Amino acid sequence: MLDFLPAAVRGVIASLLLALNTILLCSFLFIVALFKALPFAKRFSEWLMNHTHEAWVTNNKGWMNLVRRTRWHLTGLEGLDYEHSYLVTSNHQSWVDIMVLQYVLNRRIRPLKFFLKQELIWVPVIGLAWWALGFPFMKRYTKAYLEKHPEKKGKDLETTRKTCAKFRDNPVGIFNFAEGTRFTPGKHAQQKSPFRYLLKPKAGGIAFVLDAMGEQLKSLVNVTIHYPAGRPGYWDLLCGNVKDVVVHFEEVQIPAGFIGKNYEQDGEYRLAFQGWINQLWEDKDALLGKLHTDYPNNR
Repeated sequence: MLDFLPAAVRGVIASLLLALNTILLCSFLFIVALFKALPFAKRFSEWLMNHTHEAWVTNNKGWMNLVRRTRWHLTGLEGLDYEHSYLVTSNHQSWVDIMVLQYVLNRRIRPLKFFLKQELIWVPVIGLAWWALGFPFMKRYTKAYLEKHPEKKGKDLETTRKTCAKFRDNPVGIFNFAEGTRFTPGKHAQQKSPFRYLLKPKAGGIAFVLDAMGEQLKSLVNVTIHYPAGRPGYWDLLCGNVKDVVVHFEEVQIPAGFIGKNYEQDGEYRLAFQGWINQLWEDKDALLGKLHTDYPNNR
């Protein structure tokens, strides 16, 4: 460990290691992506890119452990396995959340992916990386467009379902932050959130995933993250200033009645689904209250 070095020096070292890891593995990824379009090499190239994704996370775990041996307090991981598809959601406090989830879930389930707007495939470099890694791209029409072209209604979801068909034989971890943005006291007050530690969840994003690939998902993995020393910034992680992380996982069965329904067009389903998500958030808020008591600020 490098805890004998000043925090800023550790941060610079970690930043360089993260950059080197990303450059090397992305370069390899782009080479493999050239063969993805070839039918005889597609299966092997996808396998190789999947493991490249996992290797990137593993290397990141290496520098995280190097700058500080964080104490991890983990519960609820026992039922997860590598051979099933999951929809993963979590409370969102910091950019560190993504690294925490990758650190804990790497090789326990398949690498986390998230839905992207189809236009983002044209983003230089990153768009190619997302495509190569098999991130699902979705095509969404605006309400104004559908008013002018009613014949396109439902076509966006149909296109997304076709995109997700590949996951029937290739398990995946689909990720979505239900709150849509990071928690801050200002956002909490602006929303007039009924929760103490959370923003209001946006049910539409999770419902879209279920609309597109609900039958392929084993369950919803509801993750609750607590930082006893307070919300860290990304620089805190790089400097090794994150001493403790508490993460609770709860595998929640998706009600059968929620599969194959259209969130935007079925008002009764929409209300029932919002009620389900809100109940999950009420339970999560209560759990966070308990975690604040069990793991008090140890800054």
